[in-house]
Amino acid sequence: MTPARPHHKLTDDGRRLREVLTYARRGSRFSPKQQAAWDAHAERWVIPDEAVDRPGFSFAACFEREAPLVVEIGGGVGEATAALAAARPEVNVLALEVWQPGVAESLGRVAAAGATNVRFCGVDAVWTLEHLLGPGAISELWTFFPDPWHKTRHHKRRLVNAENAALVASRLAPGAVWRLATDWADYAEQMVEVLDAEPLLEGGVVERWADRPVTKFERKGLAKDRVITDLAYRRVT
Repeated sequence: MTPARPHHKLTDDGRRLREVLTYARRGSRFSPKQQAAWDAHAERWVIPDEAVDRPGFSFAACFEREAPLVVEIGGGVGEATAALAAARPEVNVLALEVWQPGVAESLGRVAAAGATNVRFCGVDAVWTLEHLLGPGAISELWTFFPDPWHKTRHHKRRLVNAENAALVASRLAPGAVWRLATDWADYAEQMVEVLDAEPLLEGGVVERWADRPVTKFERKGLAKDRVITDLAYRRVT
């Protein structure tokens, strides 16, 4: 039986368990454009949260084909998702995003790009890696501009920490790459420190990945004179 998903865990006396998660739930209201995209594409391209609890669930079945699996954690409104997936029709792209309006907007972008190889899932990314993806299942992982949780007291909620790095490394196939980007200098430093210390990964700061489109979010960071740091770490054999 699959363990309870985040937000579904209860204490022994039946209260909801307080958890340290890497994200915060945001608003769920759709714009008319997002609603239209959701109505047109969600049934085929969005994996319902409850589906992952069913016996025998597999992502391959959701894609209706076997192909190398690329996972994106936190795709936002899908600017990078759509462009990168359209350029790689031979892979399955699993986009993990908890913000439903972002998923709805992403659906429209993916459809406009002609990328039929993307499936969206709103289940917690760390839980998904731990319980739904086996060792060596991922051929590439994208984590672009994860929430920096810039207040010191919130650093514990950052996605890139030692425990999660070890989990990711175990899920990457030998030779597979984890690509990251951030516009927060101290988070970039933390990423390097954590990922350098993971024995199954090798890599570091790299030149900007040319295939990654410049998104609206990235432009905002540049407008505030933040330095964009790209990193790439490869799973060693």
